[in-house]
Amino acid sequence: MGSKTGPVVVALRGHCVYKRKLATLITQGFMATPNPALQLSGLARRLVLDGLVPEARIAEAQNKAAQQKIPLVTYLVGQSIVKSADLARAASEEFGVPVLDLDTTDIDPDVVKLVDEKLVRKHNALPVFKRGNRLFLAVSDPTNLAGLDEIKFHAGMTAEPILVQDDKLAKTIEKALSAADTMMSDLAQATELDDVEFTDEDAASLANQDVTSSEVDDTPVVRFINKVLLDAINKGASDIHFEPYEKNYRVRLRLDGMLHEIAAPPVAMAPKLSARIKVMSRLDISERRVPQDGRIKLNLSKSKAIDFRVNTCPTLYGEKIVLRILDSSAAKLNIDVLGYEPEQKQLYLDALAKPYGMILVTGPTGSGKTVSLYTGVSILNQPGVNICTAEDPAEINFPGINQVNVNVKVGLTFATALRAFLRQDPDIILVGEIRDLETAEIAIKAAQTGHLVLSTLHTNDAPQTLTRLANMGVPPYNIASSVNLIIAQRLARKLCAHCKVPLKIPKEALLKEGFTPDEVARNMTIYGHKGCEQCTDGYKGRVGIYQVMPVSEEMGRIIMSGGNAIQLADQSRQEGIPDLRQSGLKKVKDGITSLEELNRVTVE
Repeated sequence: MGSKTGPVVVALRGHCVYKRKLATLITQGFMATPNPALQLSGLARRLVLDGLVPEARIAEAQNKAAQQKIPLVTYLVGQSIVKSADLARAASEEFGVPVLDLDTTDIDPDVVKLVDEKLVRKHNALPVFKRGNRLFLAVSDPTNLAGLDEIKFHAGMTAEPILVQDDKLAKTIEKALSAADTMMSDLAQATELDDVEFTDEDAASLANQDVTSSEVDDTPVVRFINKVLLDAINKGASDIHFEPYEKNYRVRLRLDGMLHEIAAPPVAMAPKLSARIKVMSRLDISERRVPQDGRIKLNLSKSKAIDFRVNTCPTLYGEKIVLRILDSSAAKLNIDVLGYEPEQKQLYLDALAKPYGMILVTGPTGSGKTVSLYTGVSILNQPGVNICTAEDPAEINFPGINQVNVNVKVGLTFATALRAFLRQDPDIILVGEIRDLETAEIAIKAAQTGHLVLSTLHTNDAPQTLTRLANMGVPPYNIASSVNLIIAQRLARKLCAHCKVPLKIPKEALLKEGFTPDEVARNMTIYGHKGCEQCTDGYKGRVGIYQVMPVSEEMGRIIMSGGNAIQLADQSRQEGIPDLRQSGLKKVKDGITSLEELNRVTVE
């Protein structure tokens, strides 16, 4: 694979002075500046002088980055303090290192293999091309001289840095390492889905006969299933649906919450396709009368594996199979990127800072509840804290946390796991879902006895969560004394930044949708979706819409007096807490999502 490096070679003139200049800057700092009180050096000083970051903020960022043992660049980008592109430009000016746009560069897998994968990940430095005995490395932190020297020693070549944007570098490293790995290459040998063909003779021979395990190794079937799995991963799908009908068979992917058909193999191949998936997930291929649950582990590379949760369900015309893709690495556990408004984020952080009590997250299946919970857990995950989780199953693997998969068949229920946790000196407990009174009572008892408990419930909004607990049979005084915060959420598709278009909507219609007269009077711009090569139907990615409701003393009184969800909702409005609809309208006003999408995920 070639590299588009023409402009880059020209830009590399002068790189030979990089180390000498960097060493001078690090040891001596800058010469006199208009602000002699500024006691910073290197990139931090450049960012302040360029007006990108206030002096107090950069000093705090340096301390936080040092505490987390990550580069300053990574911290600044991760916390959205400075845009990645601005950081790259500032570092280029500061250290005299050329800048490379990774979006316009093809990475040669053979060049990537010149440096050991562990070194690439350790130093966040990706080989992009080589010229003679010089190996050019894409880096976002040019001050890591020790890393460049280590790569130089192991590769046996001169290591030269090229500056790239930090957020793009992390993604490109994962793609490049996966492409360079032979296991990934073997899996990707399958051609496009449309190229996988089943002959009519094979289909006819399978239509009315049982399928045995020896028959599911047919090369076309294996290639087809492998390609579907790989295609789903590459597109960022959350679920894969294999659906048999009377006269047709279809395969659909759930992308950004919506299902899209990607293939339609012959319906007579349904038994063989389902048998192949059941073999991969170690299920009984001879049992087609009852639902079955299983798992598939797909190794994409030596360092990355994807888990699939498999469920089969007998239908009128065969077994429907749904695979949930469990990709821990894809989960964004940064609270700043989930879509919380500043005041909502602070309420969540305040609740997490309390030593005991309960935080409940509510919403329909697939609304991002698990990510919200684990974002909180990741903030609390410290060496001095004991965190235990019970889930069905654990979708995000997290180092430093004791995770338990519920298994009802052997008697390991949520309640059983909770009882065990309470004997293991926990500080924080995460319960995947409160489904029954027994689990609710144990969780509340834990919250009242010095533990912080995080869990989920299936209700429509935050006020209904409190009445749902009461309907389960939990005494009102226990609810009022234990629940600190309730978060109701939905996931809405984000408008594509490349093709979103402004819409002309009458003011009367905007008022009817819920906008205030003041907002309508400001002639705000509402955007709609169009569609381009960069997105799916005008949308790309999803953002959370939240109702973050702390349980106040007045709400506690309403609960104790047997109040209902309507009374709690009225009190919530009086306390200035926006509901899901109001939070969504702000996302529409900010051009993040469309009014059509908001109406799909919330009610007026």
